[in-house]
Amino acid sequence: MYKSVIRKILFLFDPEKVHHFTFSILKLIFKIPLKGKIIKKIFAVKSKKLERNLFGLTFKNPIGLAAGFDKNAVLFDEFSNFGFGFVEIGTVTPKPQPGNPKKRLFRLVEDKAIINRMGFNNDGVQVIVERLKKRSSNIIIGGNIGKNKVTPNENAVDDYLICFNELFDWVDYFVVNVSSPNTPNLRDLQDKEPLTNLLNTLQEENKSKTKSKPILLKIAPDLTDDQLLDIIDIVKITKIAGVVATNTTISRKNLLSNNKNETGGLSGKPVAKRSTEVIRFLSEKSNKAFPIIGVGGIYSAKDAQEKLDAGADLIQLYSGFIYEGPSLVKKINKSLM
Repeated sequence: MYKSVIRKILFLFDPEKVHHFTFSILKLIFKIPLKGKIIKKIFAVKSKKLERNLFGLTFKNPIGLAAGFDKNAVLFDEFSNFGFGFVEIGTVTPKPQPGNPKKRLFRLVEDKAIINRMGFNNDGVQVIVERLKKRSSNIIIGGNIGKNKVTPNENAVDDYLICFNELFDWVDYFVVNVSSPNTPNLRDLQDKEPLTNLLNTLQEENKSKTKSKPILLKIAPDLTDDQLLDIIDIVKITKIAGVVATNTTISRKNLLSNNKNETGGLSGKPVAKRSTEVIRFLSEKSNKAFPIIGVGGIYSAKDAQEKLDAGADLIQLYSGFIYEGPSLVKKINKSLM
């Protein structure tokens, strides 16, 4: 019903407006007594076989909702009822920011893809923390953190530290985002020296806490093999918990859609192959030295299995959730049992 009716209606309208509209509808639906339990019964799959233990956390299943979908921590509890094992909120910045000018979100239907140039639009860390304080479910929450657009790269560490400290008591793990193509010069922070400095600084702050929390790094699919080898070295040097592979791509190879040349990061089916290649490279070249969360172009149970076979320990959905609907989570979980 989702693909044959609901998606066809939603895809008639502007993607960003539809996103906010859908969030509002879901908020209303979940306020109806017992509605959450009904949805959970339909979509959630519970089995010990699905549990994953990674970096000190027990995930009830390996399927997460990727960052960027619930960036302002509005529906994380509700998404737990759709069967996700974890939800990553953000990217969160210290100060609220509107992001890039609209229109900035585009569907590439012929390619089963999305281009976004959102630009870390979010309500700011303090507002988001207040929402996280009201958590009512036990779903694992990741905090994806970044820097404000106006913060120069030489001061970027300060922004990441602010987000880390503000979110620390309210999320279960962190993801450092230096790989979005939509904040000017952000990807320069992926270079070995600034990235090592950033992660070491966060780890020092992490060690100062009563109990440290996992810190992961989200990387771009556009890195070369030499840069990926640098990533492996950086993970070893900084002793972070793992890597999220991958973010959106700036590549536009072999696309069919008329709006394929819109600027921004491309996600969905076209990034699937490269994302899997990056996962396999990191896993093999590091001798599986650290956990990997695989994300990029997962539209079926087969796609999910390819990521896991390549070396991913967990996976995340974004574009696939939009194109295939909430039943995708159930299909993947049932296939893994």
